[in-house]
Amino acid sequence: MLVAPLAPTLIVMPWHDPVVEAVGYDARSSYVELFWLGILGPTSTWLLRRLVTGLDSFPDGYELDLEETANALGLSLTAGLHSPFGKALNRCIMFGVAHTTGRGIAVRRQVPPLAVRQLRKLPPHLQAAHAEWVDRRNADAARLARAHELANAMIRVGDEPHQLERQLLSVGIPPREATEVARHFAAA
Repeated sequence: MLVAPLAPTLIVMPWHDPVVEAVGYDARSSYVELFWLGILGPTSTWLLRRLVTGLDSFPDGYELDLEETANALGLSLTAGLHSPFGKALNRCIMFGVAHTTGRGIAVRRQVPPLAVRQLRKLPPHLQAAHAEWVDRRNADAARLARAHELANAMIRVGDEPHQLERQLLSVGIPPREATEVARHFAAA
């Protein structure tokens, strides 16, 4: 169902989706700017960022002043589905980064990776950049998994958690992964 903003405010709630949250990207990330922008459009992308930023301050939801938000995006608020603000809000819903609820809309903090059909709509240079992005993310995940396996082995043989970062670095684990894994084990 599409939204036609008639009321002066709208309730914005978080959209909890564990599957997307496990593999997705922050709505304000470079991934969204590079790849989702061409799908959502610039106004909808900025609106999504605004909505998610509001959830940082009010994680359980908040009341959004529609006229104030439209004006902040350089738009006027007029009734109907064909106003620029209404179109932006409806594009967020149409492309699955928000959905209507009984009280307003629920918004994803993490957006999913683009689907193949969406990727095909991007220009060739962005399709190539996306493939590189995915390859790099997979390589990062593999390095992190290896660091976790090594840290588990070190703990099993009696090493102390406060020694992990230095030891992981000494066996060639990159600093970012060594620090992240050491923090994980120190917190456990």
